Amino acid sequence: MKVEIWSDYVCPFCYIGKRKFEQALEKFAHKDQIEIVFRSFELDPSADPNSNISTYSMLASKYGMSIEKAKETTVNVAEQAAAVGITFHFDGTMETNSFDAHRVVHFAAQQGKDKEMSERLFKAYFTDGENVGNRERLAVLAAEVGLDAAAVTQMLETEQFKDAVRGEEEEGSKLGIRGVPFYVFDRKYAVSGAQSPDVFLDTLRKAWEEKHPAFIQVNDGDADALCTDGYCVPDSSKS
Repeated sequence: MKVEIWSDYVCPFCYIGKRKFEQALEKFAHKDQIEIVFRSFELDPSADPNSNISTYSMLASKYGMSIEKAKETTVNVAEQAAAVGITFHFDGTMETNSFDAHRVVHFAAQQGKDKEMSERLFKAYFTDGENVGNRERLAVLAAEVGLDAAAVTQMLETEQFKDAVRGEEEEGSKLGIRGVPFYVFDRKYAVSGAQSPDVFLDTLRKAWEEKHPAFIQVNDGDADALCTDGYCVPDSSKS
């Protein structure tokens, strides 16, 4: 079963939601048979990758509030992150562009490292105060999860994976995705936002049961007879 996750690496609730989904997955009986695919979404495609604008200044400008009020709004978010074992340091986060970060995740996916790369990007931005829009830093972060830094640098200097990122963003738009995180289960069920682990677990079970319906045997017949009551079994005596 496939679970597609549209998210952005500068979205705090995407990181929180990721951890809640992981908690749900740990309780899911068929977790080893779940394919997780990270899909690209940009909250602000026009953002400057090296703006040096703090998160507080960005929020104050976007919502017409004071810097102090902007700081207050992040307290609850940081508390929600702490509740699932994540440390947020909003004092160190800056507005940036995540387009290249998404490209790096596509690169990592080719080498089976997309999950590690996604986690490292979230931690880098929200916990370590790294600029995940800076190509030099992206190469360093990629190396930390086992990728070749030089190969990442070379990739970022080309057009590689640009169409892939834009394609996923367009696909998300067609699915009606207007905000992230957004989880799609086998293209039949969806969960929007950083919901509780219970919500994710219930959806996993529902999607799984629909894909793998259980057999309900209402009449087992006579196991010792070859055919009885419209039910036939192999003749074990001839095996």
